[in-house]
Amino acid sequence: MQFPTPCNPIWAASANWGDKRLEFLPVSLRLAGTPVLLVGGGGVATRKARLLLRAGARLTVVSPAVCTELQVLLDEHDGVWQQGYYQSADLHGKRLVVAATPEASVNEQVYHDAMRLSIQVNVVDAPHLCTFIFPSIVDRDPVLVAISSNGQSPVLARILRRRIEALLPSEYGRLARFAGRFRELVKEAIQADGPRRLFWEQALEGTVAEQVLLGREEEAERKLREQLRDTNALHSGEVYLVGAGPGDPDLLTFKAARLLQSADVVLYDRLVSPAIVDMARRDAERIYVGKRRADHSVPQTEINQLLLDLAQQGKRVVRLKGGDPFVFGRGGEEIELLAQHRIPFQVVPGITAASGAACYAGIPLTHRDYAQSVRFVAGYLKNDTVEHDWASFQSRSETLVFYMGLMGLPVICAQLQAHGRSPDTPVALVERGTTLEQKVLVGTLADMAEKVAEAQPAAPTLIIVGDVVRLHSSLSWFGSAPG
Repeated sequence: MQFPTPCNPIWAASANWGDKRLEFLPVSLRLAGTPVLLVGGGGVATRKARLLLRAGARLTVVSPAVCTELQVLLDEHDGVWQQGYYQSADLHGKRLVVAATPEASVNEQVYHDAMRLSIQVNVVDAPHLCTFIFPSIVDRDPVLVAISSNGQSPVLARILRRRIEALLPSEYGRLARFAGRFRELVKEAIQADGPRRLFWEQALEGTVAEQVLLGREEEAERKLREQLRDTNALHSGEVYLVGAGPGDPDLLTFKAARLLQSADVVLYDRLVSPAIVDMARRDAERIYVGKRRADHSVPQTEINQLLLDLAQQGKRVVRLKGGDPFVFGRGGEEIELLAQHRIPFQVVPGITAASGAACYAGIPLTHRDYAQSVRFVAGYLKNDTVEHDWASFQSRSETLVFYMGLMGLPVICAQLQAHGRSPDTPVALVERGTTLEQKVLVGTLADMAEKVAEAQPAAPTLIIVGDVVRLHSSLSWFGSAPG
């Protein structure tokens, strides 16, 4: 392994980069079997040892003492602890050295000795004494993402690493290994570079990739071989029913965000916040399908057919559903037609409105002192009536949550009282839950209809009935409610 010394020029004069210079060039080193010296035996040295040993380095540690964890690491990976203080001779035969002692003078001596011998050196927390640095790593082996601040702010690099980790599914390593297994097969089938690259781009962003990420590698292999035999199969479509949550974009799941970024077409309605729709990739087609009460700009049967038509055109289609697709979201209806025509689809759960709105309003749906169960109820039925088994809603130990109940609220309050629920039972109406426009109106079964008529809240709303509402006044001050 040969490394350029830091004093060698690394920028050709003809490059014309102006003042824009890289202080460190990001590279990846193959350290398997490479003799590496680590000076230091404490916690910082242990963190470096963990990385070096995982990369396969042949590690020697020089230190008067080592912590227990470091000793265990060395034992597990056939590393060597050379007990004693650092000497220049310790660098003999080494290709890389890391200094991680609490003594600045020792660290500086390691640096100067390494420079004299043209050995690459890293002094922890001293960028000016480094010819290489350790980036923060997002590990999806064999996919690795390195983030570096050139030693200026390691904490910022770690923050960025956490954010990138949130965007990369943990199974991306599986996807990379899958692609590696079929690399030669694809190369033989598609010999031209351009078409082969396009094939991989579409395969790794489409159905093949989704099957791998779901752990269905046999199905993914079948699909990939099918696409190699028939390039038309490469353009087969797929539908993703994605739960967009109750409104706050930060409540979107990682998988939902990833599929939204991969979609060719996005179908959405008014229950999905604009901020979430904007998370789709810039060139994706957006189709508004309405879904306002009693005013569906696109009837449900047409939405179902549209999903089928778009998929049959080879499109990757995301159907964004407010809340969760399978909780009053009519998701089951939308996938029935797809299943009949054998169109691949996925359903991605979302945070349902009851959970999101209640949390942001400071109203726990269950509580040991107030409610031991919760029931989700449609605020109106298929024929726009409010007909339920009201007698079964009388338990004080059960919280009732009514979806889409704004228009039916007077009937809900009246029926609950008529069947035995106390008029002073607390009721909360959450308007536009989890968004910056969230409002919470609190009353009782006796006076809630009057309060709502006066306040004139706008849909979407959620109605919570039960003693847990009493906690709103105290818990909402400390919760995550917007505003």
